[in-house]
Amino acid sequence: MGRLTTHVLDAAHGCPGSAIKVELYRVEAERLELIATVLTNHDGRCDAPILQGADYVSGVYQLQFHAGDYYRARGVELPNPAFLDVVVLRFGISAEQDHYHVPLLISPYSYSTYRGS
Repeated sequence: MGRLTTHVLDAAHGCPGSAIKVELYRVEAERLELIATVLTNHDGRCDAPILQGADYVSGVYQLQFHAGDYYRARGVELPNPAFLDVVVLRFGISAEQDHYHVPLLISPYSYSTYRGS
């Protein structure tokens, strides 16, 4: 049975990105369907897969990480508007694959991602 997981690392502070709001959307044409909303835990991970079971189907998905809110809560002074407020990652899932892991490495001015294992 397939699953989608993620985690966030804060490159600016050298620690996991905890208490970051993450939203998962399924992309249908240009419409976004909200599938799940979670907060990362103290280790920057979600306590359970964001997508799994019967909901794990092939398609285009979008993760939205609320990085600006995270940095503001840490007391980081961001410009208005923030350079990175909500980091949006759009990607495809083939349900033939067992596991997609989509991590995020963030700072107030940059981010990177990859398909992890």
